[in-house]
Amino acid sequence: MREICETLGVNGSSFYYQPKEYPSEDVLRAEIEKLAGRYPKYGYRRITQLLLRQGYTVGTRRVARLMKANNLLVAVKRACQTTKSLQGEKPWSNRLVNLEVSRQDQVWVSDITYVRLNGRFIYVCLLMDVFTRMIKAWQISQHLTQSLTLKPLEEAFCYSVPEIHHSDQGVQYLSSAYITTLEEHGVEISVAARGRPWENGYAERLIRTLKEEEVDINDYQNITEARDRIGYFITQVYHQKRPHAALGYLTPMEFQRKTLS
Repeated sequence: MREICETLGVNGSSFYYQPKEYPSEDVLRAEIEKLAGRYPKYGYRRITQLLLRQGYTVGTRRVARLMKANNLLVAVKRACQTTKSLQGEKPWSNRLVNLEVSRQDQVWVSDITYVRLNGRFIYVCLLMDVFTRMIKAWQISQHLTQSLTLKPLEEAFCYSVPEIHHSDQGVQYLSSAYITTLEEHGVEISVAARGRPWENGYAERLIRTLKEEEVDINDYQNITEARDRIGYFITQVYHQKRPHAALGYLTPMEFQRKTLS
């Protein structure tokens, strides 16, 4: 082989070079439409990552162009406020300002969102580890009661305990029962300032993902169906199939395995 390369005047590695095969516009367009139909709230960056996972050689600019030409780019809707803040002075502040989250169970965040169900609302509470983006626990209830937030917290504490718990100033999070539970486990309490929802940005983005990619595209008939579908989305889609930009486009499950290996 060396003699052949010397005779031809080329580098040995060139002999083994295989040019990349770029998919045609028609093939790529059909696959993008299929993925956009399955994940209607995904933007061009996440669609690109799904295509790369399937073995396609493609860049974000090309995907964005094809999605725009086929009217597949999505707009973002914001969630409504679901919690009422406690009034008066409180001894807690936002501990996440300028904090570098660098390990699992360093910071957990929590938030509540609503789900429309046959002319009324039900409510979902999510508790997430910031570093891995894994949802530690969640709960659905017909009412904005204390158990909506306290039950998933107690469930999550059966497996691990964070250094910091961060939330907004909703009464469900600053109640005596919730605060006592955190303090009994030695957890530092952090809260976003009133009227500044972006200070709970990690949880806000998680809620937005749940609303856009599951809740807003379904019409649940009852709370049992809502609980089943949302549970499936969390465990099978969000944790195992959804690439996350903040995790280098790994899924939360892939990222957690990588950091623990």
